[in-house]
Amino acid sequence: MELPEFAPGLSARVELTVTDADTAQFLGSGDVPVLATPRVLALAEAATVATTARLIPGGITTVCSRAEIEHRAPTPLGRGVAAQATLTKVDGPKLFFDVTVHDGDTLAAEVRIERVVLDRQRFIARALGD
Repeated sequence: MELPEFAPGLSARVELTVTDADTAQFLGSGDVPVLATPRVLALAEAATVATTARLIPGGITTVCSRAEIEHRAPTPLGRGVAAQATLTKVDGPKLFFDVTVHDGDTLAAEVRIERVVLDRQRFIARALGD
C-alpha cells in the first residue's frame, strides 16, 4: 500500500447546530440538555476526516486509533459549534491532529486525535473475522 502524501498544516472545518439528538441527555453521557462530550468527539473526528478526504485514493482510509479530549464549556441547544482540525504531524501511517471546537468566541473543547492510514478492504475483512 502506497501512502498518500500528507503535509502538516492541512486543515478543515465542520459545523454543527446542537439539537436534542446531540445532548448528553439523549446520548446517555449525562443528564443535562447541552452538547454531549461523545458528540464533541464525533464532530472533531469528522473534521479530521474532512482534512484528508480529498487526498485519500480509492481503497485507502483512515481510522481513529487514539483521542484525548478536554471539554471546557457547555453548549446549549440551538447554538452552533465549529470544529477546526489541523494536521500537526505525520509519522509513517500515523496522522496527528489538533482540533479546536468553538461556540462563537468561546473555546468549547480541545481534542487531539491520532488516525492511521490503512487499506480499507483489509481492515473491513479483519473486523469481520475473514
